Amino acid sequence: MESAGCEEMHEIVIVGGGLCGLATALALHKKGLKSVVLEKSETLRAAGAAIGVLPNGWRALDQLGVGSHLRSTALPLQGTRMTWIDKGKEQYTPNKNIGEVRCLKRSDIVETFADALPPKAIRFGCEIVSVEMDRLTSLPCILLSNGKRSGAKILIGCDGSRSIVSSFLGVKPTRTFRISAIRGLTSYPNGHSFPLEFVRLISGKIAVGRLPITDKLVHWFIGVQQGTDTTFPHDPELIKQRALEATSGHPVDVQEMIEECDLDSLSFTHLRYRAPWDLMLGNFREKTVTVAGDAMHVMGPFLGQGGSAGIEDAVVLARNLAKTIKGGFDHEKVGEALDQYVKERRMRVVKLATQSYLTALLVENTPLLTKFFVIAVMALFFRNPSAHVEYDCGHL
Repeated sequence: MESAGCEEMHEIVIVGGGLCGLATALALHKKGLKSVVLEKSETLRAAGAAIGVLPNGWRALDQLGVGSHLRSTALPLQGTRMTWIDKGKEQYTPNKNIGEVRCLKRSDIVETFADALPPKAIRFGCEIVSVEMDRLTSLPCILLSNGKRSGAKILIGCDGSRSIVSSFLGVKPTRTFRISAIRGLTSYPNGHSFPLEFVRLISGKIAVGRLPITDKLVHWFIGVQQGTDTTFPHDPELIKQRALEATSGHPVDVQEMIEECDLDSLSFTHLRYRAPWDLMLGNFREKTVTVAGDAMHVMGPFLGQGGSAGIEDAVVLARNLAKTIKGGFDHEKVGEALDQYVKERRMRVVKLATQSYLTALLVENTPLLTKFFVIAVMALFFRNPSAHVEYDCGHL
């Protein structure tokens, strides 16, 4: 039965073919549920260059059956080294107490997910404009930028921090940190000599992060303190120039790393977040519509958990839907399954978002009194700052 006014009807539609969208499609596929992914780009997208994956992320990737393959694309990192250049101070924390940590190229992850999906599971060039609820069927109908309308029995928004599906659900808009990030990759054809560590170099208000992916590839980022209304260049050469200017006080190998970067990998963006209190109180389900990944809980990169949290969402969402749909589509039972998914994920992402937000306040140029307050709150509620890696999203 097609929804009135919709040209075609799908069982499950996922909006957005990024990390979370493809992870959700794969999780559903492994549970025997067919879905279609609507992606606005003409090809697979991997904005952001790379992500760190901590033990909880590997548990989720293993549930999707892709952990072993992705491990072969990246070397394990042995620890984290923070250096305050101005102060001549250094702090090293080994990863042996945390567990498996690797930095993965986003393109490796999305290609691995896509390759594991059935043919034609992803529809490229499909940009959604709006979502509305069909009055006759109480099912969602999606309006595409080409004027076509598509119906779905279940609609899952994985369409990022400016999610149209989130707006439909009435979720409050995301906010902007006063920190922006330049991200990129640098290839070393003859190999690099960097230790297998997540290195953070801090000089004044500029922080540079460096994470080796393989012995010939490095991911790096630069945190720049700027106003929330700043506009950024999109031209890779201009981004590279800004990166070189920002790191003028850093060691020569940092400047060389930027100078030799892969231009196609560069991005310069505001860091966005959804406030912890909005996550606690927000509505993330309306009839058979929900959201996952950044569309639900975009957060700063300060814990390195944004991508992994989205993959966890995929596992939990598919697990709950599979219990319901296998016996046939029941509008009310699907709503209950989505409620259970939201319930399972809410406190997990509230904790992550809160810790990330508090960490941002320490990093940002905030008053000293604020920093003392934040340190006290974190000591009270996040006594073990690495506890978030111990989370297990459970079996698919």
